[in-house]
Amino acid sequence: MTLPTTLLLTAPSKALLAELSQRRPDWQIVRLGEVPPEDPVNGAAWGFIDWLLPEISGLEMCRRLRGAASTRGAHLTMVLDSADREARQRALAAGADDYLPGPLTADVVLDRVESLGGNRPAPAPRLRLMHGELTLDMAAYQARHGTTLISLRPNEFRLLAHFLDNPDQVFSREALIDKLGKHAQGIDERTVDVWIGRLRRSLRAQGAPDPLRTVRSLGYVLDSIS
Repeated sequence: MTLPTTLLLTAPSKALLAELSQRRPDWQIVRLGEVPPEDPVNGAAWGFIDWLLPEISGLEMCRRLRGAASTRGAHLTMVLDSADREARQRALAAGADDYLPGPLTADVVLDRVESLGGNRPAPAPRLRLMHGELTLDMAAYQARHGTTLISLRPNEFRLLAHFLDNPDQVFSREALIDKLGKHAQGIDERTVDVWIGRLRRSLRAQGAPDPLRTVRSLGYVLDSIS
């Protein structure tokens, strides 16, 4: 069994749409207007947001997608015109999970989606990871603290799953970038701190304790519960 894949594209060229449709006819492609789709997307959603758009900025589109119920769980990549530090920081602040330099091509889209798990077999239906009252249901792609559902973005969920599956191991920022399949995509190590910060805030917002410990100059670790 595989999870359906949906692409959310802001300003794709006819050539890009044609090539993607030819190479991955099983993927659904949604061309975005100024507002996110009303209906929930099918399966795993991957958004590629251009920095400049005809009517609104890519940053604003990213904020709208992240705030909409239909797309808030999508993996959002900002396609930058300039990969300077300020642009990268603004993309992350707007809700992007990561970024890449333009122009967007079919090879870039396929590499990004497939390297991060798009169209791979779905997880085992009853697989769970636990840490005290914190539980990750890998089949339902849900995190809970006790009975309280915790809303996590894709990067946050995958990071937490990695730590729960590998307790008492210190992971460097570089190792975490590699784990998320982004080592070859120009991701700054400081971006990991943004991901970790988002994860911690999401947990605390639902009353869950922060299970991660920062190891100075080395990275992060999740300690086992005694």
